[in-house]
Amino acid sequence: MAEIRLPKNWKPRHYQEPLWYYLRDGGKRAVACWHRRSGKDEVCLNTTAAASFERPGNYWHMLPEYSQARKAIWDAVNPHTGQRRIDEAFPHEVRRFVREHEMMIGLLGGSTWQVVGSDNYNSLMGTTPAGMILSEYALSNPAAWGYLSPILEENNGWAAFISTPRGKNHFHGMCTTAQREKGWHYSLLTNDDTRVFTQEQLNGKLRELCDIHPEAYARSLWLQEYYCSFDAAIPGSIWGDCIDRANSEGRIVDFDIDPGFPVYTGWDLGRTDDTAIWFYQFNGNKIDVIDHFASPLMDISNEDEPKKGLVQTLRQKAKAGRYRYARHWLPHDARPRTLAAGGKSILQQFLDAAKKYPDLGDFAIVKRLDRQEGIQAARATFPHTRFHKTNTKTGVESLRHYHRIWDDEKKMFDDNPAHDWSSHDSDAWRSVALSWKYPKQPQGPEESVQDALMRESVNALSFGAMKKRHLSKMRARRQQLFPSS
Repeated sequence: MAEIRLPKNWKPRHYQEPLWYYLRDGGKRAVACWHRRSGKDEVCLNTTAAASFERPGNYWHMLPEYSQARKAIWDAVNPHTGQRRIDEAFPHEVRRFVREHEMMIGLLGGSTWQVVGSDNYNSLMGTTPAGMILSEYALSNPAAWGYLSPILEENNGWAAFISTPRGKNHFHGMCTTAQREKGWHYSLLTNDDTRVFTQEQLNGKLRELCDIHPEAYARSLWLQEYYCSFDAAIPGSIWGDCIDRANSEGRIVDFDIDPGFPVYTGWDLGRTDDTAIWFYQFNGNKIDVIDHFASPLMDISNEDEPKKGLVQTLRQKAKAGRYRYARHWLPHDARPRTLAAGGKSILQQFLDAAKKYPDLGDFAIVKRLDRQEGIQAARATFPHTRFHKTNTKTGVESLRHYHRIWDDEKKMFDDNPAHDWSSHDSDAWRSVALSWKYPKQPQGPEESVQDALMRESVNALSFGAMKKRHLSKMRARRQQLFPSS
């Protein structure tokens, strides 16, 4: 059998060498903020191929969404050679098997390499990676790294985060971490560093963007894609400007949570995907959002594994934060939907739990409006809102990322938001927006029972008042019987 040397027929470009050598020589954490078409995935595919023969283990190449992983990596063709990129990085001679439907390659020596999605990271439970690439990390679910990093630490594995910026989101935070922490590798490459595109080509791309976007916005996107600017907004962002305004006005800060105020919640329910919950209080004329929770694979109640039970999670949070629950607002589909419990609706299961545990408070269903009305209600809610910076960090990032999809054929953003990792937190925020109203303040001394009875007494009413009341009742009855009249 002929000897195969990895990488096969590939050498890093001069600007890729620092990342290549860092990972080749055993580096554990790398962040590469590189411009579009600079070869981020290419260098990482070849790095992983070489590493998989030095240390047998499981290796992942993670994209933001599983559905896009096949097109972006598994089926991607190198335009310069006409070959699939995975065939170049993992030659057929070094393979034991290929599972097309799982996008997995088994390698000689015992390693496996697989393309996965951050939108379904919970499906990776039970696997211990030796190394992983988090590609287009600015668009990925940040919760995936929060879940996987302890596993990687325990396995002494390595990770590389590669992306082009998408505003000052979690990737911007990861770049900050890499520049600060000892032992991390950080690389920032713009087109000025690589010269991948000529100035003429760049000018042409700017003109293309200006044809479909306002000039100022088009230029910010151009700077984002080719000069790694973090200042551009997320394309199609729905509430990004609301979050930016809240931040600039000092409404995303850490503050003391007053246990004297009752706590309300707004929900989005999931089974295989995330259940998301926002916790909030009314503080004068402000809505204080004090906490946030999101997790997949949750049951309504789970006494055996409390971390998987929503009832147990609510009670644990109440105990830890001294919360006094008032009302939990569930989405409209909680009335018919069931999660086990012998066919009982989700709402009924929570109401049953509240009878058993009175500290849970009350449960109700938000009014039903279409998605666009809910989005507008959410926009109207932001100006009244203050977010606890530490407790709601991941949730606020979701609200900033929530965006519409760009339609290349129509040259416009679709009305419907993209369904990705940010959707669940954003749908839960719409539940908040469709349900909140300031608690009524008491007006003067409370009316006694005797006074209330006298107010309703016939003797206390004039003939004109009784006639007016009678006619009002009859009108209401006619309207009920004949709505169109």
